[in-house]
Amino acid sequence: MYSFTTIQDFHQDINTGRITCEQVVRYFLQNIEQSKRLNAFVEVYAEEALQRAKDLDEKKQKGIPSGKLFGVVVGIKDVICFKDHKVTAASAILRNFVSLYSATAVEKLLDEDAIIIGSLNCDEFAMGSSSENSSYGNVLNAIDESRVPGGSSGGSAVAVQANCCMVSLGTDTGGSVRQPADFCGIVGLKPTYGRISRYGVLAYASSFDQIGIFSKNIPDAALVLEVVSGADDFDSTSSSKPVPEYSEIQNMPARPYKIAYFRETLEHPSLDPEIRSAIEGLIDKLQAEGHTVEPVKFEFLDYIVPAYYVLTTAEASSNLSRYDGVKYGYRASEAASDLTSLYKKTRSEGFGGEVKRRIMLGTFVLSAGYYDAYFNKAQQVRKLLIEKTNKIFADYEAIIMPTAPSVAFKLGEKNNDPIAMFLADIYTVFANLVGIPSLSVPIFYHKSGMPFGVQVMTNRFQELSLLHLSKSL
Repeated sequence: MYSFTTIQDFHQDINTGRITCEQVVRYFLQNIEQSKRLNAFVEVYAEEALQRAKDLDEKKQKGIPSGKLFGVVVGIKDVICFKDHKVTAASAILRNFVSLYSATAVEKLLDEDAIIIGSLNCDEFAMGSSSENSSYGNVLNAIDESRVPGGSSGGSAVAVQANCCMVSLGTDTGGSVRQPADFCGIVGLKPTYGRISRYGVLAYASSFDQIGIFSKNIPDAALVLEVVSGADDFDSTSSSKPVPEYSEIQNMPARPYKIAYFRETLEHPSLDPEIRSAIEGLIDKLQAEGHTVEPVKFEFLDYIVPAYYVLTTAEASSNLSRYDGVKYGYRASEAASDLTSLYKKTRSEGFGGEVKRRIMLGTFVLSAGYYDAYFNKAQQVRKLLIEKTNKIFADYEAIIMPTAPSVAFKLGEKNNDPIAMFLADIYTVFANLVGIPSLSVPIFYHKSGMPFGVQVMTNRFQELSLLHLSKSL
């Protein structure tokens, strides 16, 4: 019976003939069927994945050189376009919409011989922290099905957690890869803004959105990052910086790092005492191992969530204006008297409650009389955060902090309190506001039986150090 451990081990089994791509795909399809109750998948590409596996096996037999991700089974979040496949952002307003092209990241996966096995459930338009805002229903945490898997990329996290694929792609606008990874006990990587092209990703907040990676281990995340990163003519915000061989972290020797932490993050009243104690213990352990770990004053903690939600909702208000029932997607069936009423009916019926809330908030902060008070002020906070971050990384190589203030909470626990849900992002939105890479490392268990991790951050485009330090953790 096949059991996936790492991509490296899988490739050894493929090369020695112990297993074939087709056998592996059948194994994952069986797991997907057995895990249907978790609701991680929106659509499974069973026949297509099997056919691609057979083609790859034939390619191997003919001695044709293999790609870096040969036979690697990948799931993609339902906001990432894959040509001739549905992409709906888990929203009724895009139900049954078929993409006309593939995201650059998807093209790069396929170019390196990966197998895409399906699209994954998420919070509608990536707006949420629990995967309870999907038109397809809630995603369940495989460890405790009464709890959320985190959001918005909950399906992507659960698919890896429940052994339904080897790795998956999600998106991270304010923690939507790292927080689900934390709740599900797996690795979640958000790279530097611009490291991976956003072409083919349905936009939520364009200056924050970034494709991220879920995996069972750090080397697998490093290899996928190496494949999907790089400049893209279709995305003017993608970086032209050379892409290092991230997979080489396997061969890098251990060394001491100079690490900062924010005392304010550990003293915040929202933080679970057990999580605080575990991270304080980790700091002591790192110091004992020869790393320099020092507290740095961070006076902006109470401003990052408000600034984040002002800016992201403003961008969402603009980005989601295209879903109007005229050009494509859902259109209200009831006859409209004029164009304005068509827009209202379509958007009222097509969008879910959380998306409506954020569109309205974003429209408000951009409106005359409030623009300076909210949007401009939030931009000023963002600038201060970037300046503060640059100063920290002038003296330190990395920052560590909690990924989330609690372990995975119960389904429905925060649904009646949007502010409590927003505050669940208190430790993750910082990296998106300043555009730095961040990774949630799964290393702890709570007395409740749920996993949690620690979040590691490095300076922009220092993913190699981020991956190396995270692997040592």
